[in-house]
Amino acid sequence: MIEIKNAVKKFDGFAALDGLNMTVGDGCVYGLVGPNGAGKSTIIRHILGIYRQDSGEVLVDGQPVWENDALKQEIIGISDDWYHFPQASIRDMMHYLRGIYPQFSMERYEKLKGVFDLSEKALIRRMSKGMKKQAAFWLALCCMPKYLILDEPVDGLDPVMRRQVWSLVLADVAERGTTVLVSSHNLRELEDVCDYVGIMNGGKILLEQSLSALQDNTVKVQYASDSDELPEGLDIVSQSSVGRIKTLIIRGKQDEVLETLAKTNPLVLESIPLTLEEIFIYELGGENYEVKNIIL
Repeated sequence: MIEIKNAVKKFDGFAALDGLNMTVGDGCVYGLVGPNGAGKSTIIRHILGIYRQDSGEVLVDGQPVWENDALKQEIIGISDDWYHFPQASIRDMMHYLRGIYPQFSMERYEKLKGVFDLSEKALIRRMSKGMKKQAAFWLALCCMPKYLILDEPVDGLDPVMRRQVWSLVLADVAERGTTVLVSSHNLRELEDVCDYVGIMNGGKILLEQSLSALQDNTVKVQYASDSDELPEGLDIVSQSSVGRIKTLIIRGKQDEVLETLAKTNPLVLESIPLTLEEIFIYELGGENYEVKNIIL
């Protein structure tokens, strides 16, 4: 389990983490989402042991991460700027990681050669961004980590390879109980892989719930009636209209919201699946975060 307790980290007086609290349960896929500058990459670097918090605690399996070499052998990360030695090939990095991760599996390394069609001897620095990401996943999965920390992990991969990579990661979650923390701006993709979601802004976690609970507590409906008045007692986050059809986003349980709207004898009443992107927008501040129409 990953536990962050009241973590504070400041850079030149700016609080990148401002009393952050977060819990990532064992064997789950946790999606960390938030706007640019929210502090996502900063907390990831703390979990990897790259940064040390000014105050608070960053714990993995109940132990502080900072300068805990034994614990770091259970954790590996892939970032958008994955590190490799300038003159290293994939095989060179394999030898390097074998020296750090005692559980490194050469059997898996050989098997994954058939998945990632890359030359072991080619210099990584000469590879495309997508090829570098493939190399990173190839090597990281061979380290057999208990905790896999991903920051924009599949940016640069084509759709087929994205699916292949997620298939490998989720197989480790199911078969080995790997815990995955993934930060990404691709919210549509996170919907397909995450069990839990943390919405972050201003160095804090605003909301932390299972994805199913998030979707259950906010309802999107299309609604039309003879009256322009909406029933009282609804917590309406957003509404828009096209002709007589209103699209409403309402906080509350779906059954209760539909029952309340049905009392008006509507001409149209239909529930629409709410996406993680829409939840993200309205949890961060509703209409203030919507795209604005600007006439130039």
